[in-house]
Amino acid sequence: MSSDLSDQIEAMLAEPISSPSAERAETVAPSEGRSRPLSLTAHQIPLDLLRRAADRLQMVAAIMAIALAGYVIITNLAPVLADPSLAQPGPTRLIVLALLLVSIGVYFLGRFHALKPERMLDVGLWYMVFLAFGGAVAIQYYAGELRMPTWGVSEVAVLILVFAILVPNTPGKVLLFALVAATLDPLGDLIYGLRGGETPTFLQMLAAYYANYFAAGIALVTAHVLTRLAREVSEARELGSYRLTEQLGRGGMGEVWRADHRMLARPAAVKLIRPDMLMGVGEDRETLVRRFEREAQATALLRSPHTIELYDFGVTPEGSLYYVMELLDGLDMQALVERYGPLQPERAVYLLRQVCDSLFEAHENGLVHRDIKPANVYVCHYGMEADFVKVLDFGLVERRPGIAGDTRLTMDDCPGGTPAFMAPEQILGRTVDGRTDIYAMGCLAFWLLTGSCVFSGATPLDAVVKHAREEPEPPSARSEMPIPAVLDELVLACLEKEPERRPANAAALRAQLAACAPDNAWTGEDARSWWELHEPTALAETALEGA
Repeated sequence: MSSDLSDQIEAMLAEPISSPSAERAETVAPSEGRSRPLSLTAHQIPLDLLRRAADRLQMVAAIMAIALAGYVIITNLAPVLADPSLAQPGPTRLIVLALLLVSIGVYFLGRFHALKPERMLDVGLWYMVFLAFGGAVAIQYYAGELRMPTWGVSEVAVLILVFAILVPNTPGKVLLFALVAATLDPLGDLIYGLRGGETPTFLQMLAAYYANYFAAGIALVTAHVLTRLAREVSEARELGSYRLTEQLGRGGMGEVWRADHRMLARPAAVKLIRPDMLMGVGEDRETLVRRFEREAQATALLRSPHTIELYDFGVTPEGSLYYVMELLDGLDMQALVERYGPLQPERAVYLLRQVCDSLFEAHENGLVHRDIKPANVYVCHYGMEADFVKVLDFGLVERRPGIAGDTRLTMDDCPGGTPAFMAPEQILGRTVDGRTDIYAMGCLAFWLLTGSCVFSGATPLDAVVKHAREEPEPPSARSEMPIPAVLDELVLACLEKEPERRPANAAALRAQLAACAPDNAWTGEDARSWWELHEPTALAETALEGA
């Protein structure tokens, strides 16, 4: 291997297979805390910004819980420490304890994503009012005399401003709850008067608490500003007929977003690709866009049900290239194995045969994927079928030499691919064809059966060198499960250094995989039972989307 090629490989292949790939997020958001996309009519705030605000509410609740817990400990230890002045009367202790319990409850609501983000922000408004009420009433029970800030700022005013900035909501709700919270300080003074204390005059309360209502006005302005900015962000996120609603991932190639069609009730995944990641040496932008359009059109012609469907493509005003693809519920093969361990041989065969279906059509149309890896193969619930495979990232493919309109959406003179799944001919800069994907299929099968890569190393370059030079061991050597000898041999055949010695094409590989299936072959019923047991959320959401 030349030093120039080694340098190219090391610069290009940034992360090994053990690192989660952000690109795989293009098909589905994490199952924890998922909710359906929101239009701007709910809170006038995009979903990802709502989630960040909900996270901030969780942080505020945690801080309040810690502060109140410390307060409770100190006041209860006061008699022991011989400082009776710190001891609190009974009603105040009860109020503070209630504030503590509510703060803990709000924290755990956010921690376990018990509510949708927009509902959590509504909880935040009630939480603000409860904090204001508790503070206003408790301080009057504690006071031996009327305690009013004179031309000062009440704690409630600060509370209103903090929640307006950190936990935004619609302007109407913000104003309503801010006014209620602002009024609780005067209410506390009236309670003090009913208990036999001096009742303050209207002018006294106005002088003491004007800041509360001023803060409520600022909160209203803040809500309007945040809503307008959110609307501008949403408009800026529109690509053609799609509105980006939630960022799902970020990687070296660009970003992946969940999106909604403005007219159709159909969610989608949008992949924004940085042009500099695709531009060849000496290539201008116009040529790149033409290549991108030709390749997207070729990809859109693929009709295999096991190839992810391409809805649309284009160029953003900022110059990023983008694909709009179907959104799936499930797990990619990397996450599947990392979460649940190696698969039974019969299930691995069941899934790999579906990948062959996708590759066979692509190869017949002159397209070579060049980056088959676990993160690019999705296992999902699709309609009534479970363990349904979708192959991703056909937008970054290469045409075989000799095919009319030869183009490739990868940088010229770079091998492409992922270190743990690269064929020797990719590494050495030789001509690639469908058998290059067959080699990657061998690596994929090895991963499914063993939970490990065929070769690994301290750096991505180490793995690449081993693929080019070393002979692999059979999957059975690393698996605790019994693997049929014929499947062992087929995986090693796919991993042959010379393309001529591998299965001739994806159809031949599919037939050989069928012959490897054990007597107790995996069935669709087995697949559905597995999903019902291990991933019921994906199963339920697929049923809802099909209803």
